[in-house]
Amino acid sequence: METKIIVTKRNETVVKVKCERGIAQELSDYFTFFVPGHQFTPAFRNRIWDGKIRLFDLRTFELYHGLVSYIETFCREREYSIEYGDPRPDLTEDYPVYHADKFITELDLHSRGEAIGVRDYQKSAYIHAMRNKRALLLSPTSSGKSLIIYLLIRQLLEYKCKKGLIIVPTTSLVEQLYTDFADYSTANGWNVEENVHRIYQGKDKNTDLPLIVSTWQSLYTQPKEYFEQFDFVMGDEAHLFKAQSLVTIMSSCINAKYRVGLTGTLDGTKTHKLVLEGLFGITEKVTTTKELMDNKQIADFKIKCLVLKHDDEICQLMKGKTYQEEMEYLILNENRNKFIKNLSVSLTGNTLILYQFVDKHGKILYDMISNTKHIGERKVFFVYGKTDTETREEVRRITEDENDAIIVASYGTFSTGINIRNLHNVIFASPSKSRVRNLQSIGRGLRLGDNKTEAVLYDIADDLRYKNHMNFTLKHFVERTKIYNEEKFTYKLYKIGLKNGSSKNNTS
Repeated sequence: METKIIVTKRNETVVKVKCERGIAQELSDYFTFFVPGHQFTPAFRNRIWDGKIRLFDLRTFELYHGLVSYIETFCREREYSIEYGDPRPDLTEDYPVYHADKFITELDLHSRGEAIGVRDYQKSAYIHAMRNKRALLLSPTSSGKSLIIYLLIRQLLEYKCKKGLIIVPTTSLVEQLYTDFADYSTANGWNVEENVHRIYQGKDKNTDLPLIVSTWQSLYTQPKEYFEQFDFVMGDEAHLFKAQSLVTIMSSCINAKYRVGLTGTLDGTKTHKLVLEGLFGITEKVTTTKELMDNKQIADFKIKCLVLKHDDEICQLMKGKTYQEEMEYLILNENRNKFIKNLSVSLTGNTLILYQFVDKHGKILYDMISNTKHIGERKVFFVYGKTDTETREEVRRITEDENDAIIVASYGTFSTGINIRNLHNVIFASPSKSRVRNLQSIGRGLRLGDNKTEAVLYDIADDLRYKNHMNFTLKHFVERTKIYNEEKFTYKLYKIGLKNGSSKNNTS
């Protein structure tokens, strides 16, 4: 007896699978994965949750629309037959190259007062998204994702008369996209004010304008009916969309036929990738950092790994401490903070210092740098979660015109998406092993500027080894070097002795 699976479109978010119960269980197993880090969650430890995510719903026999091609692979591997409803849910459409060339020429794109062209990979990404209607575009920071978004929204708004939603993670990115759209439109007459509505921090959620750019925080409490108005949805910094609130928003866009996610990084786990592909579409690699660097389209980038070796007595005392205790010791270490201060003040060019804890670390570094007698007329900025959008945008604008400013910013505010062309140095003041956070942070220094062709990352690591014991943050540093190797970044290690005699920390 032939085993058959029938796939039909329920809406633009999910498909319905018709099959025998036994095959449905196979599908459920096929689309079931352990969530990374599940063993550390209270729900798993208390045996409330088994640590798994199930993308195929055994109650409704539904699956994310973007995973249709994986059902084909499932059937091929088991020699099951598959049929589709009419029309096939993931059918692509013809979008010829000559149409794209004509469209791009007519747009007459400009930036900062000068005519600009569209790079080959940007055009290819645009064509791919238009043909497939669904795509997860993997394109590194500084590759010009905002221009790809602009091409898509102009096509969808004007030529296809669609209404759209762009979701971004921060208020700064709402303003940055809006500013970029206005910049690209200076010569073609497209009025941004008459087409784009911005939502964040209490602004009106309703508008008659055809395009909304909003933070997800401003929309996730809206009823499902609110999202039915959109014909297309885009997610900038799409790697963040594994969060439940963003999954809910995307799942509520049941009429959004066009879905495009853009990100420079994925966290490397299959679970993360499949959730994003289910919401948006199959991953399409647009270009790589190495290709951009080889083509001189981003800054020449080097990494200096500064490994601080702490005193043996301190290393012995820190052995057996928890990760939280180790972090507490490092961020409050007076000599370590002095080292970061002296490094930032000694560097030429604009410098971004990224930290994790506001009061315990960021504020301390900012005060130390601001009060140093060698700072002179250099501008020093402090940015964290409560810094309002207008101030963040002003910091970004001022830095664009400066040559020796210092920005002390939290990872959450400046590691993702912020576009500063004139940034020469990045300092990792707080250790992290997150692949996404590290690559996003590196991206802050990759953009070319008017007077900038190279950038340097100073990755500060801490060696607290004692005999055979390796400390947590040094292990995290090892993970970062693996990322650097994978991305083919050039890096060099410098071992530096750090005296801790004057530290005010209590390590007992």
